[in-house]
Amino acid sequence: MVEQVQIDELKEKMALERGRLLSVLESLPETDADTPRKSGDWSAKQQMSHLCEMESAYRAWVERALAEDGASLDGVGGEPVAIPLERAHLHSASEHVAQMRRQRGETLAVIERMRPTDYDRTATSSVFGTLTVMQWLRSYYRHDRMHYDQVRGEEPTYNPRFQSGQEPDQRRPSAAG
Repeated sequence: MVEQVQIDELKEKMALERGRLLSVLESLPETDADTPRKSGDWSAKQQMSHLCEMESAYRAWVERALAEDGASLDGVGGEPVAIPLERAHLHSASEHVAQMRRQRGETLAVIERMRPTDYDRTATSSVFGTLTVMQWLRSYYRHDRMHYDQVRGEEPTYNPRFQSGQEPDQRRPSAAG
């Protein structure tokens, strides 16, 4: 069973990594938030939309595991977000940051309702394999760390492990703006 010290560490790392990411995002001039650091990369605004979409998806996966230990996550998606990836450039960076804060608040509310035994429940995804709820939740701060590096134009220090060995293509056409 997961111990309280591990839960506290999870919450601390989630706050630390999200805080670092938001700090760099909030300091970007609007024009920089629209422009990718490297050719072929997402802009900061696209990354913020993606982070909100994945926050919602991870939360849906955790909630599914809480409802059914050993659940299959294939076909389980998060609720639609206010600023989807394909409309990222139609919104200001501050609107994106506000959405990131709202999404994280919803995630923290789920965590606050959990009992220590809930962290040991599992769910399986064809993309990531079988993980415990604790492992799914750790994905949040690792994902933030990866995008923190990318927004700064650096090679990510964290790269997720996909069952197929390579990242699924998540790019979609963006709306004009």
